[in-house]
Order: sequence, then C-alpha cells, then structure tokens
Amino acid sequence: MIDKNVFTDKVKIKIKSGDGGDGMNSFKSFKGKPACGPDGGDGGKGGDVYIVADRGQNDLLPFRFTSKYFAGDGEKGGTNQCFGRGGDDVVIKVPVGTVVKDADSGAVIADMFEDGMKKLIAEGGRGGKGNVRFTTARRHAPNFAQKGEKTEPHVLVLELKVIADVGIIGFPNVGKSTLLSKISAARPKIANYHFTTLSPNLGVVRVYDKSFVAADIPGLIEGAAEGAGLGHDFLRHIERTRLLLHVVDISGSEGRDPLDDFKKINAELAGYSEKLAALPQVIALNKCDVYGADEHLGAFVKKYGKKYKIFPVTAVSGEGLKPLLEELVSELETLPPPAREEVDEDFTYKKSGGLDFDIFMDGDVYVVVGPLVDMLCRNVTLDEPDSMAYFQKILRDKGVIAGLKRMGIAEKDIVSIGDVEFEFVE
Repeated sequence: MIDKNVFTDKVKIKIKSGDGGDGMNSFKSFKGKPACGPDGGDGGKGGDVYIVADRGQNDLLPFRFTSKYFAGDGEKGGTNQCFGRGGDDVVIKVPVGTVVKDADSGAVIADMFEDGMKKLIAEGGRGGKGNVRFTTARRHAPNFAQKGEKTEPHVLVLELKVIADVGIIGFPNVGKSTLLSKISAARPKIANYHFTTLSPNLGVVRVYDKSFVAADIPGLIEGAAEGAGLGHDFLRHIERTRLLLHVVDISGSEGRDPLDDFKKINAELAGYSEKLAALPQVIALNKCDVYGADEHLGAFVKKYGKKYKIFPVTAVSGEGLKPLLEELVSELETLPPPAREEVDEDFTYKKSGGLDFDIFMDGDVYVVVGPLVDMLCRNVTLDEPDSMAYFQKILRDKGVIAGLKRMGIAEKDIVSIGDVEFEFVE
C-alpha cells in the first residue's frame, strides 16, 4: 500500500503518442458501375503527449497511482475521401518546478518553471494517405493506400525541484520549521524530535512592501550528500534557491557543537554540488534564550563573523527576526532570479516509421510509398546528376532496392516512386 502522506518528488512514467491511422483503399461504386475511381481518404493523426505546469499540484504523488499515459490512435481513413478522426491528446499536469528527463539518456527535455507552461513531449504519428492521393496522369486507379506512422513508448523521469528564493537549511530540530511559521503564513508540523518535517514546506514572507518565497528543506544530516537520512532526496530542492538561510542551534541543546554543525552542513552542500556550495548564506543562530547560548554565540561570531552576516534569534518568540528579514530582502535584491535547468533543445523522440516505406504492386508496376518517399520528393531534383546520385544512394541505404528484390523484381521492370517512374537496372 502507498502512503498518501509521503512526499513524492521523483517518479518514472511511461508515455506513448498515438499511432497514425491507415489510409483507406477504396473505389466509388454506383449501381451498374462497380469501380468508378479511387475515393479512399487519409488516416487521422495520432494524439500528442503534452506536459503542463500546474500551480495546483503540490508533488508527484498522483504518478505513483497512474504511471502510463498513452494518447489515442488516429482512425482509419474513410470512403468518399473522408479523413479519419485524429487521436485524443494526453495532457499531463505536473507541479511548477518539475524537470522532465528521458530515462534512457538522461537528457533534460523540459523545465516546467512557470505556471501554465506547456511542452510537447511526443508527437503523434502522421496518418497514412488514402489511395486517392496516389492518382497521377499515368496512374488513374491506384489499388493501394499508405499505412499510418507508428510510434513507440518512452519512459520519462519527473523530478520536482522546489522553486523558492530562500532555502532554510540546518540540522534536524534546530528550529527551521518554527522559524518558517513565524515569518510566513505556512503552518508546518512542529515537534521536538528529528525528521518531523518530511517534505519541503513553502511560505510567502512579506517584509513591508516586499515579499519572497522561503522553503524549509528537511533531511540534512552528516552524510546527506551520500544519501544518509533524507538528504539525498531533498538536497536537489536547494538548487533552485537564490539564497540560503542557515539555521544553527547555538545553544548546543542536543549535545552537538554549533561550530561543528555549521561546518558539517556546508561540507554536505559541497559534496552534493559546487553550485550549492557557492550559494550565498545568511546565518541565523537560533535558541538564544536557552542556557549556554551566550558562550557558543561568542565563539561562532569570532570564527565566522567576518565572512557571513550573522543574526542571533529566538524563533519561538520571534525575537531578532525583524533585522534578519530585512537583511534577506536586501540580499535578494542584489541576486539574479532563479536559474532554469539547461534543456536539450535538440532532443526529440523519433517515431519508429520516420523514414519508413511500403511497396505495392499496381498491375505490373512496383510502387514505393511512405515517409521516405515524401522526403525524397522534397529533396531530389530530377535534372541534377548529384541529386539523382543522392536519390539512388538513399534507395540502397534505406533498403528499398533490397525490398524490391525480395518481391521478385526483374531487370527492366517499372518502379514508381512519387512522380518518378524508371526501369529497374542492377
């Protein structure tokens, strides 16, 4: 059984765009005239697969219940030159901040950074042409139609990275959630034991006429960069932040050394990525009202006071929070907006029949049709020797010549490719 309370920020799903519908091979018929010319229509286009960023989605939990998203296939073409109906599209809604990757190559396909952003992930197959589309001045009654373009399933990795201006980090039970509850309207679960927070909590912080989004990032302990605790799962959320608010229990109430805690958390950031280690930090020394805080505070300021802005606070009472917030606003005004993930713009899912072809017999003529023929018709100029050499090379390389031989073609037999007809010569 899946626990619905577990925060889900990384899943795999399988998608497939729809196959194109086959073209129709049919002829008009009237009473007493059984075959009055071709009238087969084109097949419908297969449905596309889209991903849309939706602010109403909080995490990727729904994908643990439904992991297959297949678009509809196009319908077969009809008689009387009627087109087949196109397949239904699939629109997959994901939380803002979701990064979409190809599971096989790891390529980043999309970064769903803004609410309402829509990305075409897999295009449906083209519908096949009906036999009416193959009539020419020399071919009045083609008795064949083109098959629809086929597509293949693909596996995507959806990875949620929280988008926030300030990431609140620190060891468990240092007061991160309490601090967030005091500076925003967020109401995270708060208790005096480790790992109370099992998912990033976001809150909007308002300081006079300014505002920013803060995220309480859970799960950081020593060894987090190697996967200890919950750290490996949630360190990725800090990558989106512009500024880190590092909360330290300055009282040492759990028997830990605040200086050592600070050093260890920064080591985990550096162990995960250079990008995290380079993020600017503001330090909040929390629990200043607890016995022993004064002694540790002096030592901490002495060691790190020249490198960082340090603010003694008591989150539970709100003492010291005003100057801290003013500093966060001031720092954010000097920093660039959150960086988007670098997307592989050239990545595309190729359809299985991208340069496919079929061979039919039309009387004693071998007719080659399909996407390969469409491509050749666009790119070949018949009266240019270099272009014709390219044409012949493609026929050999893509297996057209081999396919003709398998069908028993002989010397001087006629081959029809698009508008070109020629005698077959070895």
